[in-house]
Amino acid sequence: MIDTSKYILYSGGLKGAETEFGINAEKWGLREINFSYKGHHMDRVKDVCILTDEELKQGDISMAIVSRHMNRTYAEAEKIRKVIQSIFHIVNKGQQIFAVGWIQPDNTVKGGTGWAVELAKFFNKPVSVFDQDKNSWFTWNGSEWVPDLPIISYKELAGTGTRFLTDKGREAIRQLFERSFAGNQK
Repeated sequence: MIDTSKYILYSGGLKGAETEFGINAEKWGLREINFSYKGHHMDRVKDVCILTDEELKQGDISMAIVSRHMNRTYAEAEKIRKVIQSIFHIVNKGQQIFAVGWIQPDNTVKGGTGWAVELAKFFNKPVSVFDQDKNSWFTWNGSEWVPDLPIISYKELAGTGTRFLTDKGREAIRQLFERSFAGNQK
Protein backbone atom coordinates (compact mmCIF):
# COMPACT_ATOMS: atom_id res chain seq x y z
CA MET A 1 0.00 0.00 0.00
CA ILE A 2 1.15 3.52 -0.83
CA ASP A 3 1.15 5.91 2.13
CA THR A 4 -0.59 8.83 0.41
CA SER A 5 -0.22 11.00 3.53
CA LYS A 6 3.42 11.44 2.49
CA TYR A 7 2.35 13.03 -0.81
CA ILE A 8 1.75 16.77 -1.24
CA LEU A 9 -0.35 18.49 -3.90
CA TYR A 10 0.71 22.07 -4.67
CA SER A 11 -1.92 24.17 -6.37
CA GLY A 12 -3.59 27.57 -6.43
CA GLY A 13 -7.10 26.79 -5.22
CA LEU A 14 -8.82 28.50 -8.14
CA LYS A 15 -12.18 27.31 -9.42
CA GLY A 16 -12.11 24.58 -12.01
CA ALA A 17 -9.13 22.26 -12.37
CA GLU A 18 -7.26 23.43 -9.27
CA THR A 19 -10.29 22.91 -7.03
CA GLU A 20 -10.83 19.48 -8.59
CA PHE A 21 -7.21 18.48 -7.99
CA GLY A 22 -7.67 19.53 -4.36
CA ILE A 23 -10.91 17.57 -3.93
CA ASN A 24 -9.22 14.44 -5.26
CA ALA A 25 -6.09 14.96 -3.17
CA GLU A 26 -8.26 15.20 -0.06
CA LYS A 27 -10.27 12.13 -1.06
CA TRP A 28 -7.09 10.06 -1.45
CA GLY A 29 -5.43 11.40 1.72
CA LEU A 30 -2.73 13.61 0.18
CA ARG A 31 -1.59 16.75 1.96
CA GLU A 32 -2.36 19.95 0.10
CA ILE A 33 -0.86 23.42 -0.11
CA ASN A 34 -2.61 26.15 -2.10
CA PHE A 35 -0.49 29.21 -2.90
CA SER A 36 -2.16 32.59 -2.87
CA TYR A 37 -1.40 36.26 -2.29
CA LYS A 38 -3.14 39.24 -0.75
CA GLY A 39 -6.25 40.18 -2.75
CA HIS A 40 -6.39 36.85 -4.62
CA HIS A 41 -9.78 35.10 -4.68
CA MET A 42 -9.71 31.33 -4.27
CA ASP A 43 -12.52 28.78 -4.41
CA ARG A 44 -10.62 26.16 -2.42
CA VAL A 45 -9.31 27.70 0.78
CA LYS A 46 -7.78 24.59 2.31
CA ASP A 47 -4.18 24.72 3.57
CA VAL A 48 -3.51 28.14 2.07
CA CYS A 49 0.00 29.60 1.98
CA ILE A 50 -0.20 33.37 1.49
CA LEU A 51 2.91 34.46 -0.37
CA THR A 52 4.56 37.66 0.86
CA ASP A 53 5.66 40.36 -1.58
CA GLU A 54 9.23 39.11 -1.12
CA GLU A 55 8.21 35.52 -1.93
CA LEU A 56 6.24 36.67 -4.96
CA LYS A 57 9.35 38.45 -6.25
CA GLN A 58 11.14 35.08 -6.34
CA GLY A 59 8.86 34.16 -9.23
CA ASP A 60 9.19 37.50 -11.01
CA ILE A 61 10.08 37.48 -14.67
CA SER A 62 9.85 39.98 -17.47
CA MET A 63 6.42 39.91 -19.10
CA ALA A 64 8.26 40.24 -22.42
CA ILE A 65 9.90 36.86 -21.73
CA VAL A 66 6.55 35.34 -20.75
CA SER A 67 4.99 36.73 -23.93
CA ARG A 68 7.82 35.34 -26.06
CA HIS A 69 7.60 31.85 -24.50
CA MET A 70 3.82 31.80 -24.79
CA ASN A 71 3.71 33.29 -28.30
CA ARG A 72 1.13 35.84 -27.19
CA THR A 73 0.86 39.28 -25.63
CA TYR A 74 -0.81 40.25 -22.40
CA ALA A 75 -2.88 43.44 -22.44
CA GLU A 76 -3.03 43.60 -18.64
CA ALA A 77 0.55 42.59 -17.86
CA GLU A 78 0.63 44.10 -14.37
CA LYS A 79 -2.65 42.44 -13.43
CA ILE A 80 -1.35 39.01 -14.41
CA ARG A 81 2.13 39.50 -12.86
CA LYS A 82 1.14 38.15 -9.41
CA VAL A 83 -0.56 35.17 -11.05
CA ILE A 84 2.66 34.43 -12.97
CA GLN A 85 4.68 34.85 -9.76
CA SER A 86 2.45 32.48 -7.77
CA ILE A 87 2.53 29.88 -10.57
CA PHE A 88 6.31 29.83 -10.14
CA HIS A 89 5.88 28.58 -6.55
CA ILE A 90 3.40 25.87 -7.55
CA VAL A 91 5.69 24.50 -10.26
CA ASN A 92 8.90 25.01 -8.29
CA LYS A 93 7.59 22.90 -5.39
CA GLY A 94 6.07 20.11 -7.50
CA GLN A 95 8.34 17.40 -8.84
CA GLN A 96 5.70 16.28 -11.35
CA ILE A 97 3.27 18.69 -12.99
CA PHE A 98 -0.29 17.91 -14.10
CA ALA A 99 -2.46 20.41 -15.96
CA VAL A 100 -5.87 20.43 -17.60
CA GLY A 101 -6.60 22.73 -20.52
CA TRP A 102 -5.94 22.94 -24.23
CA ILE A 103 -2.68 22.30 -26.09
CA GLN A 104 -2.24 24.91 -28.82
CA PRO A 105 -0.78 24.17 -32.30
CA ASP A 106 2.49 25.86 -31.19
CA ASN A 107 2.81 23.30 -28.33
CA THR A 108 1.99 25.86 -25.62
CA VAL A 109 -1.08 25.46 -23.44
CA LYS A 110 -3.85 28.06 -23.38
CA GLY A 111 -4.01 30.69 -20.63
CA GLY A 112 -2.16 30.96 -17.33
CA THR A 113 -2.04 27.19 -17.28
CA GLY A 114 0.35 27.49 -20.20
CA TRP A 115 2.89 29.37 -18.10
CA ALA A 116 2.88 26.56 -15.52
CA VAL A 117 3.53 24.09 -18.33
CA GLU A 118 6.30 26.25 -19.83
CA LEU A 119 7.99 26.53 -16.42
CA ALA A 120 7.79 22.76 -15.97
CA LYS A 121 9.47 22.32 -19.36
CA PHE A 122 12.12 24.91 -18.47
CA PHE A 123 12.79 23.25 -15.09
CA ASN A 124 12.94 19.88 -16.89
CA LYS A 125 10.16 18.41 -14.74
CA PRO A 126 7.78 15.69 -15.90
CA VAL A 127 4.66 17.45 -17.19
CA SER A 128 1.39 16.00 -18.44
CA VAL A 129 -1.60 17.89 -19.83
CA PHE A 130 -5.14 16.65 -20.27
CA ASP A 131 -6.42 18.31 -23.44
CA GLN A 132 -10.16 18.82 -22.97
CA ASP A 133 -10.86 19.02 -26.72
CA LYS A 134 -8.95 15.84 -27.56
CA ASN A 135 -10.18 14.09 -24.38
CA SER A 136 -6.69 12.68 -23.84
CA TRP A 137 -3.60 13.04 -21.69
CA PHE A 138 -0.31 14.07 -23.29
CA THR A 139 3.17 14.10 -21.75
CA TRP A 140 6.02 16.33 -22.91
CA ASN A 141 8.97 14.20 -24.06
CA GLY A 142 11.40 17.12 -24.44
CA SER A 143 10.41 18.04 -27.97
CA GLU A 144 6.73 17.23 -28.45
CA TRP A 145 3.51 16.14 -26.75
CA VAL A 146 2.98 12.38 -26.86
CA PRO A 147 -0.23 10.54 -25.92
CA ASP A 148 0.08 9.07 -22.45
CA LEU A 149 -1.85 7.73 -19.50
CA PRO A 150 0.19 9.27 -16.69
CA ILE A 151 0.27 8.25 -13.06
CA ILE A 152 1.44 10.18 -10.02
CA SER A 153 5.03 8.99 -9.62
CA TYR A 154 6.46 11.64 -7.29
CA LYS A 155 5.49 12.55 -3.72
CA GLU A 156 5.38 16.27 -4.52
CA LEU A 157 3.07 17.10 -7.40
CA ALA A 158 1.55 20.23 -8.83
CA GLY A 159 -2.01 20.33 -10.13
CA THR A 160 -3.22 23.28 -12.15
CA GLY A 161 -5.41 24.11 -15.09
CA THR A 162 -8.30 25.93 -16.58
CA ARG A 163 -11.09 27.57 -14.65
CA PHE A 164 -13.39 26.23 -17.37
CA LEU A 165 -13.22 22.58 -16.42
CA THR A 166 -15.44 20.24 -18.42
CA ASP A 167 -16.93 16.98 -17.21
CA LYS A 168 -14.23 15.20 -19.26
CA GLY A 169 -11.52 17.19 -17.48
CA ARG A 170 -13.06 16.45 -14.09
CA GLU A 171 -13.19 12.75 -14.93
CA ALA A 172 -9.57 12.78 -16.16
CA ILE A 173 -8.39 14.18 -12.81
CA ARG A 174 -10.44 11.60 -10.90
CA GLN A 175 -9.02 8.78 -13.02
CA LEU A 176 -5.46 10.08 -12.59
CA PHE A 177 -5.75 9.70 -8.82
CA GLU A 178 -7.53 6.36 -9.14
CA ARG A 179 -4.83 4.94 -11.46
CA SER A 180 -2.14 6.21 -9.13
CA PHE A 181 -3.55 5.16 -5.77
CA ALA A 182 -6.05 2.34 -6.37
CA GLY A 183 -6.54 0.40 -3.17
CA ASN A 184 -5.58 3.37 -0.96
CA GLN A 185 -8.92 5.21 -0.82
CA LYS A 186 -9.98 6.34 2.62
